[in-house]
Amino acid sequence: MIGPTLGFYFGRRFISAVMGIFLGCASLIMLIDLLELSRRVGERDVDFGTLLLLVFYRMPFFTEQLLPFAVLFGAIGTFLTLSRRLELVVARAAGISAWQFIAPAALIAVALGTFSTTVYNPMSAVFKERASRLEAEIFNRQTGLFSAGRSGFWLRQQSVDGQAIIQAAATSDGGRELTGVNVFLFDDKDKLLERIEARRAILDTGAWRLENAHVLTPAIGLQEYDVYMLATNLTPNQVQESLQSETVPFWDLPAAIDAATRVGFGAERYRLQYQSLLARPALLLAMVLIAASVSLRVFRFGGIGQTILGGVAAGFLLYVFTKLAEDLGEAGIVHPIIAAWFPAVVGALMGILILLHREDG
Repeated sequence: MIGPTLGFYFGRRFISAVMGIFLGCASLIMLIDLLELSRRVGERDVDFGTLLLLVFYRMPFFTEQLLPFAVLFGAIGTFLTLSRRLELVVARAAGISAWQFIAPAALIAVALGTFSTTVYNPMSAVFKERASRLEAEIFNRQTGLFSAGRSGFWLRQQSVDGQAIIQAAATSDGGRELTGVNVFLFDDKDKLLERIEARRAILDTGAWRLENAHVLTPAIGLQEYDVYMLATNLTPNQVQESLQSETVPFWDLPAAIDAATRVGFGAERYRLQYQSLLARPALLLAMVLIAASVSLRVFRFGGIGQTILGGVAAGFLLYVFTKLAEDLGEAGIVHPIIAAWFPAVVGALMGILILLHREDG
């Protein structure tokens, strides 16, 4: 049985490697994001501190998907380093099996997955919403009206005013508020009736309240309104589902699923997001087991390059398989529970099977 001192040593080496990779990659992502935002800002009057704040808000959302690879590479690096220093050889000679010195890394991976789901994901969702709001404020300071080429989210609705396509740069308050809004209003024959641009749109009962709106109609021309009402049949849950489910924190997902189900709106994306977050500890555990299955060998036997390549390929295939399963679950082809848990369980079982074959014959 591995002692607490040795277990703490192995665990410390593992968590140091994972955090080093994670923080290094996060710093690189922040630098690239800062350069890209600086390019997009162009001639706008935006100070550097605001850009740094926007990058800081966006960073948790981008790096949340980085954790499985950080765990995989951290585990491979840890096991190879311990093998190169013959520490694993000494541990084996002392009667410690591979399962025992894998245990600290496995427990830490599960703890990291739990922390990522329960703490990091809610923080990421809150910061993503703040980033969307700040980004909308920065990139919707237009020098002229009705400028084209803006990115964002798109909605389609049918109401008493006609068919409308709504473009929004950002959403907040659970889908009740949109920022940087463009609306294209059509009649039943798909003829354009109005184009509306507004700084903000707030969803009231049965209508959008468009603030600081500029309305362009073919017959009348351009008109400005402090408040312009546009009828709608959308609910906040439908808006949030149409825009993005990633901004819903983990702890709010059960309520979002229940609300979407009550109004008869599809909640598959919410269910898939919820189950994927629940399965994250199992996915990180699978990454550790895969890393162990390809890197627990005596360093002087050679083949280290092939070992690293095999571990990277196996982890990448598991990640691609996970994303493919999520796409199938989102499309309704596969049940969300199966789509979220099956890749992690299969990856963990494959790692265990390889380890059993190598360690126990």
